[in-house]
Amino acid sequence: MLRKHRLKTNLEILVASTKLGLTSFGGPVAHLAYFKDEYIDRRKWLDDKTYADIIALCQFLPGPASSQVGISIGMMRGGILGGIISWLGFTLPSIIALSLFAMLYQTFSLEDAGFIHSLKIVAAAVVLHALLGLGKKLTPDKMRLGIAIAAASIMLMYPSAWMQLVIILCAGLLGLQLFKNKAESNVKPFSVTISKKTGILSLSFLVVLLIALPIITKFANNPLVTLFDIFFRVGSLVFGGGHVVLPMIEREVVPQGLLSPDEFLAGYGMAQAVPGPLFTFSSYLGTMMEGIAGAVVASIGIFLPSFLLVVAALPFLNELRKRATFQGILMGVNASVVGILVAAFYDPVIKSSIFDASDFALGMILFALLNVWKVPAWLIVILGVAGGYVIHFLGM
Repeated sequence: MLRKHRLKTNLEILVASTKLGLTSFGGPVAHLAYFKDEYIDRRKWLDDKTYADIIALCQFLPGPASSQVGISIGMMRGGILGGIISWLGFTLPSIIALSLFAMLYQTFSLEDAGFIHSLKIVAAAVVLHALLGLGKKLTPDKMRLGIAIAAASIMLMYPSAWMQLVIILCAGLLGLQLFKNKAESNVKPFSVTISKKTGILSLSFLVVLLIALPIITKFANNPLVTLFDIFFRVGSLVFGGGHVVLPMIEREVVPQGLLSPDEFLAGYGMAQAVPGPLFTFSSYLGTMMEGIAGAVVASIGIFLPSFLLVVAALPFLNELRKRATFQGILMGVNASVVGILVAAFYDPVIKSSIFDASDFALGMILFALLNVWKVPAWLIVILGVAGGYVIHFLGM
């Protein structure tokens, strides 16, 4: 009877999450609205208060916030297995779509196709839109804006993955000193069932992997191990959501010659056209570098830290969220994320996508549609590709 109940529960999670994975266009904010409609309003799995607390937890963690919310709901509904099933349902449609696109890109030499350049312009418009949104939210005062400007300047002068890590760590320490008095005091409690011991083990496993993987990669000399190391590290350190994946991964793969700037941005543009989390951009990159095996390794690598962090944070959520020091650190880190994204907006986004006045005009039109008229991202992709062909037809 218990086994049948678990099977039914897991099947419900799979059906609900797959539905969301097929229909959740529009980025993380839209994903959270879709989740509320499906999990809270329709299925009554959680109440509004619990859902708000889960969102608050995931905003405090590095990684894809909307995916972590889905994983958390799956875990609360069906344990660890429920979290895995919830993740699979929500991400697999996007993983499959982007992996297929990568194979088509390679098979038919799509790098010379006109729509590929249009996808790069779409990526520029989407990143600018995300950048302004993040800036308003994460740099609301002069001090945090200053941290963002400093982070952008340093990244432009010394572009490297290690410099990103140094910037994030320094910004966290600075935030600890500057913003602890700005922390929110009215924090609602959160009920959890995961033990603190399990949380500590999960966090320890994450730390061990972060330390061990670069060492293993150095001696193994295996491309799949290298791929897992890259994406696991990115998934562990990305603050600010899916769009910050762009600069973090770009610094890891493009300068090393694993992928060209054109290939990188084409996939990023295509990722705007599919539902689900933007972190599945990793599936496209993995396929481009190492085929289907690469897609599997990259996808698991970038999302595994989300599982480990959710399990690690849930038992300690109440204590951490009440601490002004913890909130101050995150304020500094989030401000630095804005600066890192500013640097990435210049290189590689602008440098690889905007070549003339026509490109600039199309990009600004797409940005206006996103920012002012609130056109969904998937429709922006269609309009961007159509606009590119119109410009080509008119000989502009």
